[in-house]
Amino acid sequence: MPYLYRGSSAPQPAQQKATSHQPTASSPVPTPSKPKTLTVELNKEKTEDILHAILPPRVCTEGNKLWVQLVSSTPGTRIDVIKLQEQLDLKLQQMQARETGICPIRRELYSQCFDELIRQETISCTERGLLLLRVRNEIRMCMAAYQTLYESSVAFGIRKVLQSELGKAETERKRQALEKDKRDLEQQVKDTWAKCEAIKIREMEQREAEDRKHAEEIEFLKRTNQQLKFQLAGITQKK
Repeated sequence: MPYLYRGSSAPQPAQQKATSHQPTASSPVPTPSKPKTLTVELNKEKTEDILHAILPPRVCTEGNKLWVQLVSSTPGTRIDVIKLQEQLDLKLQQMQARETGICPIRRELYSQCFDELIRQETISCTERGLLLLRVRNEIRMCMAAYQTLYESSVAFGIRKVLQSELGKAETERKRQALEKDKRDLEQQVKDTWAKCEAIKIREMEQREAEDRKHAEEIEFLKRTNQQLKFQLAGITQKK
């Protein structure tokens, strides 16, 4: 994605590119008698080298030609800053970036905007531009660390979810096994109670039968005893 605004011109073929500090045919050739102009040219060349180190040239291929796009060394004006802000707002709206929360689109656009500000500040003051570059690199490093931490936490959460799902399945199997054992034990208890009731009824019936038999034996013995008494009394009266 191109930067929002760099003030750069259209890409030039690699074999025909020229830096902005090279003199043209219509430009006056600096002479050794003007050391101030030479110093300005040297500072400009140094600034361009720093700009190219901060924002490397872009290389692309179109057909059989290799194109290189260099960052512009034109100083930014107040109008450029206003245009930059307008383009930022327009891009945020066109690309439907979220206003809050994590949004890669909004982050990329603001990163491009910050690169343009670094370019403008580097042209105005090299030291200030390098300091802003340190700030940008620190922010990117922190964002990368936060992203790594977020990805690690997400992976950790997924592992915990999978482990909980596996543990849940194992617990469910144990629960079903315990419920089956419970039903079996309850059935055993019912069977045992049924056996106890059957044994109790059988013992009661057997006891009642023995009681009836014992009562019949006693009644038989009583009748026999009564008969023997009658016989003994008859024998006694005959004598």
